[in-house]
Amino acid sequence: MKRRRFIELSAAGSATMASSFFLPGMSQDRKLKIGLIGAGWYGMVITKAALQVGGVEVIAVCDVDSDHLNSSADEIEKLQGKRPKTFKYYQYLLDIKDLEAVFIGTIPHWHALQFIAACQKGLDIYCEKPLSYDVTEGIAMVNAWKKAGNIVQVGFQRRQSNAFSKTRELIESGTIGNVHQVVAQINYIPVLEDTTIRQPPATLDWEEWCGPAPKLDYRHNIGHKAWRLEKEYGNGHLVDWGIHHIDIIRKIMGEGMPSEFYTKGGIYELKDKITTPDMLTSYMTFPKFQLVWQHRLWGTGDVTREFNNGIFFYGDKGSLFAEDSRVTIIPAGRDSRKEVMNIPTEMMQENHVGNFLKAVSAKDRNLINCTPEDAFLSTATVQLAMISYNTGNVVRWDQTKNEIAGNPEASALLKRVYRGKLQHP
Repeated sequence: MKRRRFIELSAAGSATMASSFFLPGMSQDRKLKIGLIGAGWYGMVITKAALQVGGVEVIAVCDVDSDHLNSSADEIEKLQGKRPKTFKYYQYLLDIKDLEAVFIGTIPHWHALQFIAACQKGLDIYCEKPLSYDVTEGIAMVNAWKKAGNIVQVGFQRRQSNAFSKTRELIESGTIGNVHQVVAQINYIPVLEDTTIRQPPATLDWEEWCGPAPKLDYRHNIGHKAWRLEKEYGNGHLVDWGIHHIDIIRKIMGEGMPSEFYTKGGIYELKDKITTPDMLTSYMTFPKFQLVWQHRLWGTGDVTREFNNGIFFYGDKGSLFAEDSRVTIIPAGRDSRKEVMNIPTEMMQENHVGNFLKAVSAKDRNLINCTPEDAFLSTATVQLAMISYNTGNVVRWDQTKNEIAGNPEASALLKRVYRGKLQHP
C-alpha cells in the first residue's frame, strides 16, 4: 500500500511539472511565426496546443476545403487576436515572408510532398503521424530532414505519457523479469458515414484533396476524418491508431524495427463499408521479443473490458498492462494480487508540441522527443505489417538496407505510383 501511494504521488508530481511550460528565449515580444497546412480536426488540435503553450503567432493557414479554411482562421483570430492569412495551396503559404515553422496536419498521402517542400525552405516542422503513406516516402523525408538540418517533431504525443514512462522504468528494473512477448490491442467501434457515391461538397476541392493518391468517387465515408479506414488514404486501423502503441512499445523496449512480419485478417462485419480489415492480427519479430498486434472493429473486445485498449508485457516473473494513464502489474504465482497504479498525464498533446517549440526556441535538435528518423521506424513497422496482409505472405525486413528481402511482390508495395503530374520523392 505504501509503495502504491508513493507511485501515485510521484506520478502526480510529474504531471504537474509537465503542465508548466517555459520556453527560454521566447519573450512576449518575440513570437515564433508559424503556418498551418491542413486546417481540419487534428490540424487545429495541434495548432491550439501551440497557442496554449504560448510564444507563437499563427500567421497563415491553408486548406483545400474553404469551410475548414475560413472556420479555422476565425477560431485562430479569436484565440490570438489577429487573423492569419489564408491560402488554398500550401505552396503559397510556404512562400510568405517571415514564416519560420509549419504544422502539417493533412492526410498522410500529402505529408511527404509538403514536408520535403518545407525542408527545402529551411523551415522547422511539426508533422502529424504517420510520417508518410508509404515506406519510400518516409525514407525520402528522413533524407530531406538530414540535408536541411532543420528541427522536426513528429506527432507521437504518447511519448509524453507518465504511465508509459513508469512502464519503461518498471521493465528496466526487472519488475516482471525478462519480457519475451508483447501484445497490443484495441477494440474500437467506428461510427461510419454514408457510403453512397455523391458529389463532394461545394467547399471541397476533391481533386486537390486526393492529390498524389488515387481519386476515388467521393462519399462522406472517405472524406475528412473518415479516410482513416480507406486503404488508398489511411491504410487502416493499425496504421492510424495502432501506430501509437507500436511506437511506444519500441521506446519502452529500446528496439528499432522488427525483422519479420506475418499478418492475417479480413473484412467481416463492415463489408462494403470500409476497405481495410475490421479484424487483424499481426505477428512481428523484434530481436529480443515477439510482438502481436490485434484489433476488432466490432463486438465487445477483450473478455475483460478494462484491457480493451492498451499493451500487455509478458515477463517470466509477471505481466504488466499499460495504457495512457494506468499501469497494472500482475506478479507470477498462484496467490499473487494485481497492483493498479493510476498515473495520469495532463496536457499530453500540449507537452509534445511544447517540446517542439522549446527545441526551436533553443535552436537545438537534440531536445526533440521524436525525430523523423525515429518516427520512420514506427511508421515503416505498421506499413510493412500491412504489406504482409495485402500480399498474404511473410515479409522479412533488412533495416540496414531499408529493403524487403527476397519478396518482389511485397517490395513492389514499398512505393506506390503517384497520380497525375506529381512526382514521388
